[in-house]
Amino acid sequence: MSTTPRVHLRPTMLSDLDYVVSIEQDGSNRPFITPWERVQHEGALRFPDSRHFIIEAGPEATRAGFVILQGCRNPHGSVELKRIVLGPKGAGLGRRSVRLLKALAFTQLKAHRFWLDVKALNTRALKLYASEGFVEEGRLRESVRVTTEGADGYDSLVVMSLLDREYQARLALGEEGA
Repeated sequence: MSTTPRVHLRPTMLSDLDYVVSIEQDGSNRPFITPWERVQHEGALRFPDSRHFIIEAGPEATRAGFVILQGCRNPHGSVELKRIVLGPKGAGLGRRSVRLLKALAFTQLKAHRFWLDVKALNTRALKLYASEGFVEEGRLRESVRVTTEGADGYDSLVVMSLLDREYQARLALGEEGA
């Protein structure tokens, strides 16, 4: 029996945006993302090609993070996992959330390709995505500025994707369990 709390997604509301901005600004998340201004999140809530969700966990449905998908109406079926940010770390919420997002992308949004980019220094996320079937497509070398805790330099973005047939194969092998 798993001790990882159940997670589910619900649409983000304007009343959630203070939480969203605060979790982006958290020191444990800042090195791995480029935080948005509140107005950018408001735009993602309204833009029909995007989906902005709050990740809730446990029986009390406590807010545990948020996610943004883009390309939800992409005519080529290429949906992007633009951002996933979690508060609690190491509890399995990331894996559960990624599995929910894959199911959403391939079943509801009818994606052919579900893709993301992740900073190379985010080794924890890279391992998670690879273990969840995402394949590295390439690297955008030194494409993002990193200025945290006195460091000033550049990091590369790793582009990864999962295709619908790869997802279906994982389902058939029982690799997409809760």
